[in-house]
Amino acid sequence: MTEFEDISLEEMISDGFDIVTEEINLSDFAETDKNSEQKIFPILPVRNMVMFPNVVIPITAGRKTSIQLLEEAQKNGDFIGIVSQKNSDLEQPSEKDIYTTGTLAKIIKIIKLPEGNITAITKGFHRFKIKKIIDNQPYFKAEISKLKDTRPKDQEEYEALLENIKDLALKIIELDPNIPNAANFAIKNINNNDDLLNFICTNANFSSIAKQKLLEEKSLMTRANQCYELMHEDFRKLELRNQIHQKTSKDLDKQQREYFLNQQIRTIQEELGGGPESDVEDLIAKAKTKKWSQEVEDHFQKEISRLQRQNPNSPDYNVQRNYLDFFTDLPWETYTKDIFDIAKAEKVLDKAHFGLEDIKKRILEHMAVLKLKNNMKSPILLLVGPPGVGKTSLGKSIADALGRKYVRLSLGGLHDESEIRGHRKTYIGAMAGRILQSIKKSGTSNPVIVLDEIDKIGQGLHGDPSSALLEVLDPEQNKSFYDNFLEMGYDLSKVMFIATANSLSTIQTPLLDRTEIIQIAGYTLEEKIEIAKRHLIKKQQEENGLDAKSFKLGYTELKHIVEAHTSESGVRTLEKRIAAIGRWVALQTALIKEYDPKISVEKIDEILGVPRPKSLSEITGVPGVVTGLAWTSVGGDILYIESILSNGKGALTMTGNLGTVMKESATIALEYIKAKHDELGISQEDIEKKNIHVHVPEGATPKDGPSAGIAMLTSMVSSFKNKKVKPHLAMTGEITLRGKVLPVGGIKEKLLAATRAGIKDVILCEANRKDVEEIKKDYLKNLKVHYVNRMEEVIDIAIEE
Repeated sequence: MTEFEDISLEEMISDGFDIVTEEINLSDFAETDKNSEQKIFPILPVRNMVMFPNVVIPITAGRKTSIQLLEEAQKNGDFIGIVSQKNSDLEQPSEKDIYTTGTLAKIIKIIKLPEGNITAITKGFHRFKIKKIIDNQPYFKAEISKLKDTRPKDQEEYEALLENIKDLALKIIELDPNIPNAANFAIKNINNNDDLLNFICTNANFSSIAKQKLLEEKSLMTRANQCYELMHEDFRKLELRNQIHQKTSKDLDKQQREYFLNQQIRTIQEELGGGPESDVEDLIAKAKTKKWSQEVEDHFQKEISRLQRQNPNSPDYNVQRNYLDFFTDLPWETYTKDIFDIAKAEKVLDKAHFGLEDIKKRILEHMAVLKLKNNMKSPILLLVGPPGVGKTSLGKSIADALGRKYVRLSLGGLHDESEIRGHRKTYIGAMAGRILQSIKKSGTSNPVIVLDEIDKIGQGLHGDPSSALLEVLDPEQNKSFYDNFLEMGYDLSKVMFIATANSLSTIQTPLLDRTEIIQIAGYTLEEKIEIAKRHLIKKQQEENGLDAKSFKLGYTELKHIVEAHTSESGVRTLEKRIAAIGRWVALQTALIKEYDPKISVEKIDEILGVPRPKSLSEITGVPGVVTGLAWTSVGGDILYIESILSNGKGALTMTGNLGTVMKESATIALEYIKAKHDELGISQEDIEKKNIHVHVPEGATPKDGPSAGIAMLTSMVSSFKNKKVKPHLAMTGEITLRGKVLPVGGIKEKLLAATRAGIKDVILCEANRKDVEEIKKDYLKNLKVHYVNRMEEVIDIAIEE
């Protein structure tokens, strides 16, 4: 017998079979007395199907014994027992190979097929169980016992369950494309609940073993529950299969659509001379113009081969294309030729910058060595000084003097290491670090790169950029600088790096160790006036649309602007003041008003506002007030130390937003006075019964450092002795409990601040003499410096008798 399958009589007729069809009335085949009289029943084993009562099923038979059984049963009008084989692969099953529970059926119609097989239309009637096999030749014959179904106790629950089964069956038919639409019609037209259950159990997509268990179940309620569970499992599988099918179809449609679109784009690009092939050709053509080593050539060939193997429609293709674009844009071994005309270079530097003799000297030395040796690692220069002294613009002048390309790289606020080293090219939006981007921008491998504001690099969650700079700024390591995006070393040894900073305190010590530090102090009054004449006035005349004759500022007027309207180490504020004058002149010109092009001091005050006092040191005309010298990130400045006595028990109070070190200096000064009061001429009673309060004005500004030590000591002694400090006198130095005066830093900035404030005498530690001697004499022509080693010397010089 062949495997069971649904057979449509209409289809067989349309295929040309010589079959005479007739209307079949199932009521003609109702159970008769013949069933009760029949004692021996032919047993028909079937494969891959289980028959249930009250269900009409076509059975196709191919085995001779099965064909004989069906023909004889139809001729005699006998009922047959239909049972399932346990193993469907057996061609001749034995008694042990068939189930004992089956369904009694009546043959309605036999249809002969051309291949010799027959199809019997059968209708099931009763479940039965084989009691005894009587004969097995030519086919099984057995005695049977009918099995009765157990009716459900709760008929309403049973009916509700059958309604659920019916609804679920309709859903399954809707989802499963293999089930014919006629099944939907059949289920809707079955009115009997038992018949509906048997019909679904017969035709459902369950396994033969599951169907056999349903047939053997005598309780209709239990059979219905088990059927419902199996249907749910089948329904879930169908849903999942449909979802997968829909998603796959959607993805395939999308891919097919993208494929056709990309094919069209590719055709258009090829017509216009573009496309993936042209990408590779362009890159290879660019590579032929490059000068690079064999190692770089091998790497390029490897990467271009990878690009050729990739699908142009994949995201990786664009990543690889961008990488090779950047790779071939780098200058590699392309260098500009240095200009070794040292005399010309000196003129270029002098023209662009007034002063800055140390840095000019260092550049000329580098050029001289480069000229003689013709091969030298470029130095890493670190220019440190207050704002506005020309550190950044100096880099451009150095590039012009050497004949090199100039690139400025601002590092202020940088807090991501990848900004220096780049990202790995596999990341979305990956790019090279700023160093290599600057090299690419310059078009040469030996530019001058100014690393501006290197002291203002931050540290974020993605590494420390200043640590990444250690390799960049090390002449011994940067010959093979590794960028994450480039994925191979790049030679930075020919690049001249010039870093700028306002302060060294925030720069890592290892980074400082790799650089040559050149301190740039503030400008003197004469230098500021000269810079204004040479550069600032012309610049502001151009920026405000004025000609050279629009206004003039002489020495006296410029001196007045510097002294009365600025207080800085650089010239940035001075330029702003000149810009204000230029805007005033532009307004007069636009309004066609007459004015004197030679701007007077009075007119300057009218334009810029009320001037500040010329000599700030004159306010120290009371006991207890001393002028100190301080260093700040914007240059030198003066500050005042005030002290006053009050009745009390010798307590010390300190105010003015002082740091720990500054408070310790005040404590040391008071302890020294207590220990040396006799020598200083201060009574024991005043020390014990007077409280002393030390204050540093501008209390909102934090202050710290040891350099105000001798100023605090002098202020306290002045208060205890009720004697004034000499006018136009300032001092700076650290003190110890033993009475020694120690040197401090920032001497040049402090002395320039003293000259700006009208100071005439300055007290310094003897050890600071070398710092003063390095300063030009012209800067200090109106300043007298007193050198001391002990605190007693400070008191003798500072206190009036």
